Amino acid sequence: MSLPHTAPARAAASVEPAGPASVTRLLQAIADVGRDAGRGGYSRPVFSTPEMDLRAWFIEQAGRRGLDVHTDANGIIWAWWDTATGVRKDAVATGSHLDSVPGGGAYDGPLGVASALAAVDLLKARNFRPRRPLALTVFPEEEGSRFGVACLGSRLLTGQLNPDKARKLRDPEGNTYADVAAANGQDPRLIGADYTALQQLGMFVELHVEQGRGLVDINRPVAIGSSILGHGRWKLSITGEGNHAGTTLMKDRRDPMVAAAKVMVSIRDTARKYRDARATVGRLQPVPGGTNVIASRVDLWIDVRHPEDPVTAALVEAIGLNARVLAAEEGCTASLGTESLSPTVHFDGGLRDRLREFLPGAPVLDTGAGHDAGVLAAHLPTAMLFVRNPTGISHSPDELVEDGDAEAGARALADCLAGLLGEAVTPG
Repeated sequence: MSLPHTAPARAAASVEPAGPASVTRLLQAIADVGRDAGRGGYSRPVFSTPEMDLRAWFIEQAGRRGLDVHTDANGIIWAWWDTATGVRKDAVATGSHLDSVPGGGAYDGPLGVASALAAVDLLKARNFRPRRPLALTVFPEEEGSRFGVACLGSRLLTGQLNPDKARKLRDPEGNTYADVAAANGQDPRLIGADYTALQQLGMFVELHVEQGRGLVDINRPVAIGSSILGHGRWKLSITGEGNHAGTTLMKDRRDPMVAAAKVMVSIRDTARKYRDARATVGRLQPVPGGTNVIASRVDLWIDVRHPEDPVTAALVEAIGLNARVLAAEEGCTASLGTESLSPTVHFDGGLRDRLREFLPGAPVLDTGAGHDAGVLAAHLPTAMLFVRNPTGISHSPDELVEDGDAEAGARALADCLAGLLGEAVTPG
């Protein structure tokens, strides 16, 4: 789908035509928000101006649809379509996130949010009346691009992330989550597990752009998710001796940057020994980071994924052992610490089978990417829908969704929601 240059989100939203909104039109309304001229694509970290503008856009759009909107203590936005009883119990929830990785694509997150809004329009155009409540959700910091913990909002909600740890998280500029949250109107003292909110939910269905080539290779527009590969993030710190680049002879150096280079090649080679494994160094930070300075320390952040959790653990252990050996060769030391870890998630089989009834013929695919649906899966039945990405590329400006596929995804979501919302609420 081509996203032309448009006015900022708040201005564009005010002129959107009446009636059911297409996903294309909704995404066009925010196409200018968070564009990254340097990296290409979009940079929308949590609590940034672009991300806050997108949140305001969603709240305005949800209000237009008559939904009851509020933001909870964890920064999660909830937009409710209530039943006649007004009782929020056994609800169906759908939604995604609006933050992005640095220089990310236009669809990772926003496609699911825009599709949820469009699905509400489609249901209302059918004169549909839900027998159980629907909640549209926007989760903050799904990517973990600012504070280093993926799915931070859903992890706080479910109690998987200690609030004290969350408050102390720091962004690359050294700002704590607590300080940044407070500066943006959120009280960091109130973050943490919210089991009352969880008890209102009966299930969660997340629509997302596919972040691979599964649908491209079988030429289908929409798929149902089966599982999320186990994955985690580890921080490797290699410590040497900082010194002057011009006065320190090569033989006298304990350079952690050289050790880091060796370690990165070793990580690639080690991962190749494990079938279906993925290991990535996506971020490297030398300290102090001067051009004419031999670093005293280098920090590397490593992403490791595999369908089998014991294999993930074995791979990480091998990476740590190799790093210590290679660091020692350069007169340095290495330490490896876990920042986040999510085991392999298999989505609820019963809910998946229901979606297959609503979408006959839709393929069932797994994914190597993490999602809020995977975090929520430990607490309630969850499912995912994937929409075809013709490039097969994600976390990049080359991520793409064609207009027709975007609308097919919204229709598929609406059909699934109609089936699930039309069920009688479980008594008791």
